[in-house]
This record gives sequence, structure tokens and C-alpha cells, in this order.
Amino acid sequence: MAKAENMQELVAEIARALVDDPSAVTVESVQRDENTVLKLRVAPQDVGKVIGKQGRTARSMRTILGAVSMKLHHRFTLDILEEDKNPATHAE
Repeated sequence: MAKAENMQELVAEIARALVDDPSAVTVESVQRDENTVLKLRVAPQDVGKVIGKQGRTARSMRTILGAVSMKLHHRFTLDILEEDKNPATHAE
């Protein structure tokens, strides 16, 4: 779906502009029934930068997604995840 790819790139570009380590920014798109969840991962030291003081930056990014969701008639939500330093520790 081109809409989801465009939204992934939009979120990634905004995040890259905010963080100290832009190479660590990834956005994964997960299709659900009637919405798409965009999972944003950044380096652990950059999580605070994409969340912002009292969550203002994250709220602003979600507001942008909400506006685009209305235009595209498809709901997008944003989850901000901290990148795992050692992903093998969570494997079961």
C-alpha cells in the first residue's frame, strides 16, 4: 500500500531531523483491520528527543498522522519503541 509507505517515510524523516543518530531510525508498518500502526524505533539515547518534554513532540507527530488519516480515509497510529541494544536477550 503506497499510503503506508509514504507515511513511513514521513515519520522517518521527521524523526531523523530530531535525533542525534539518524542512521538508527527505522519505521515499521503493521497492517491491522482498519488501521496501520507505524512502529518508530530510535537509538536508546534519542528516545527522549522524539517524545519531547511532556510528550509534546510525540503528540505533534500523532496530530500530523491524524490529519493525514482524515485526508486518506485510513487511520494511522504511532508507537515509539526503544531500540533493543541486545535483541537476543528477548528471544524465547
